[in-house]
Amino acid sequence: MSTVRNVLIGMLSDSLSRLLPEASEHLDPTCIELDIPKLPEHGDYATNVALALTRRLKRNPREIAGKIVGGLNDPDNLLQKVEIAGPGFINFFFHPRAWHGILTDILADPRNYGRLDLGEGHRVQVEFVSANPTGPLHIGHGRGAATGDALANILEACGYAVEREYYINDAGNQMDTLGRSLYFRYQEALGEPVEFPDAHYRGEYMKDLARDFLRDNGDRYLRAPLDEVLPLFTRFAADRILEGIKDDLGEFGVSFDQWFSERSLHAEDAIRRTVEDLNRRGFIYESEGAVWFKSTAFGDEKDRVVIRANGVSTYFAADLAYHRNKYDRGYDKVVDIWGADHHGYVERMLAGVEALGRNREDLRIVLVQLVNLLRAGKPVAMSTRAGEFVTLREVVDEVGKDAARFIFLTRRSDSPLDFDLDVAKARTNDNPVFYVQYAHARLCSIFQVAAERGLVCDWANGKDIPDLGLLTLAQELQIIKFLGEYPAILANCSRSMEPHFIPYYLHELVSLFHSYYNQNRVIGDDPELTRARLFMAAAIREVIRNALELLGVSAPEKM
Repeated sequence: MSTVRNVLIGMLSDSLSRLLPEASEHLDPTCIELDIPKLPEHGDYATNVALALTRRLKRNPREIAGKIVGGLNDPDNLLQKVEIAGPGFINFFFHPRAWHGILTDILADPRNYGRLDLGEGHRVQVEFVSANPTGPLHIGHGRGAATGDALANILEACGYAVEREYYINDAGNQMDTLGRSLYFRYQEALGEPVEFPDAHYRGEYMKDLARDFLRDNGDRYLRAPLDEVLPLFTRFAADRILEGIKDDLGEFGVSFDQWFSERSLHAEDAIRRTVEDLNRRGFIYESEGAVWFKSTAFGDEKDRVVIRANGVSTYFAADLAYHRNKYDRGYDKVVDIWGADHHGYVERMLAGVEALGRNREDLRIVLVQLVNLLRAGKPVAMSTRAGEFVTLREVVDEVGKDAARFIFLTRRSDSPLDFDLDVAKARTNDNPVFYVQYAHARLCSIFQVAAERGLVCDWANGKDIPDLGLLTLAQELQIIKFLGEYPAILANCSRSMEPHFIPYYLHELVSLFHSYYNQNRVIGDDPELTRARLFMAAAIREVIRNALELLGVSAPEKM
């Protein structure tokens, strides 16, 4: 995939290696920064590479820039001119014909345009959602689900072998609390006076579970002592809730390769064995009756308890065992999608991974902030159905999967998100998913008209390519240039673990197209120009569809 960006990076790398050999050890060609200037008079691309090398080379940046420019090899004569600006920025201006090859690249293999081999087949596990099976998924879980699923799609598109995993937190005190909550609601459903304890699960869903349990078991456990039947009530509630979680995620377009139970760690004695492993490595000690992990040795602010004085392991110990299990399964890299309330947990987890013998870079943790649900700009009241929160299912039922997923991904995951239900349902340009999907449908309608007029738009295998040199309008070149940026956007998402760059990219691409369409006729009186513009329209359509697919959002042909 020889985009103009890649060609230019190749020119720069070659020039630097030949003219500034002392810089080669400091320069990774993939890290040469190329920006698209906001003002066209500043060129098609600009780079600050000369300024970045100033300290290393102890030379004036304009002098470095001059040597770089003087050594550029442009055998195809694609560059129109190159300027050195300000303290040492280099601005590049390309001939219009340099951009047209982007369109042929896209339509030569449309479904794979943008896909890269950054990962070289390395195995990556993305673990996300992982909500406790103590209640339905809420809207915050939905944002985590959209983020994790889109990121997994992006990593696959960038050449990684990706597996998606859900960690079922089905051990610990919260599960006993769940079982007790069902037991009390069951007694209540049978007419027994119940004083529902504090810090238990009070949502309306618990009453639904109690009715289901009563239907299946009658009053068999009315007089049963709680201690004796607690495991039965806990398992019933956890299984039914997990079943509902799977259904909700399925409706949201999310599936997992693996559902990993925390209970299996306890059953296999994995926590004890992990602590012993860390002890052999010299990172465990005892103090005040408890067993501690020496996380300060890896930059954490304090050491962390793994076994309490009462002999019970901590959640952190279970997480260490879980991540040890992940790496034992052969993953090269692990990505965890966590709620923002786990911010203080990040350093200790990175410390644990390093203590287990892995590099810190082998674990990437992505934090997902809260969602503020609005209606017509005003906060939404508590859900009457869920009792304590607004469920993901309620939101998807109201606005649809596409709108929910797209809007969840329109901001950095670690930034708070305002989700307005009325905007998500609107069939206007204020609705970001409608704005993008409408562009795809509009492009499809163009080809429907073309078919009705007998225009052949079959360019498979590079046949009958139109004269793309007719695409000379500034708007056309700007669109083509932006289509060429799509692979770089995917690469950036993969490296930064930030899928929100794709909605940003789509919004800008669609904005360029809508503006162009409103001012120009794609199907006009000049047959050759029409064919060239249809070729460009087909490329735009393919890129929009590919990008939406990575987000898990449909690309409708009619709206």
